[in-house]
Amino acid sequence: MAKPISLIRKKLLTEEERQEATISKLKQQLAESNEALEKSLSILRELHDSGLLEAAESMLKAKAKIAEITLGQISRPEITNLINNGMAAAGALTSLEPEMTTKLMNGLTAGIQEAQSPDENRISMFSLMKSLRDPDVNRAVRFGLRFLKGLGRELEQGGKRD
Repeated sequence: MAKPISLIRKKLLTEEERQEATISKLKQQLAESNEALEKSLSILRELHDSGLLEAAESMLKAKAKIAEITLGQISRPEITNLINNGMAAAGALTSLEPEMTTKLMNGLTAGIQEAQSPDENRISMFSLMKSLRDPDVNRAVRFGLRFLKGLGRELEQGGKRD
């Protein structure tokens, strides 16, 4: 009858054997990734030739100084106000229906184009009243008056909602 195994010896690799195994693995990975490596080297060559690689390296070396400057600029009151106003404007735009926003933008574009057409006629009080008969002008005036009413109401409430 055979003797039971009572001692297992783990083969310890020497430093040289570990390096050989690592080199062998790297060779295999290089062979499998040849096309990707060639493209990567090509990109690196282009970045180096254009000077962008050197610029990126300089930025990495100066990252602490760049972060300090960036934080200093972002914390300025003007930039903070810009960010806050942008967020408030984005919030207001999200409350509007996209169709209405598109209508308003198209109306603004058409209005600006119409306003740029040359017209040397003097506007009198009579011609102003007569222009209110034009359905397009009347529609815009009604819209403007309702807009002003809503704006005034909101200004009075100070943004407070019940």
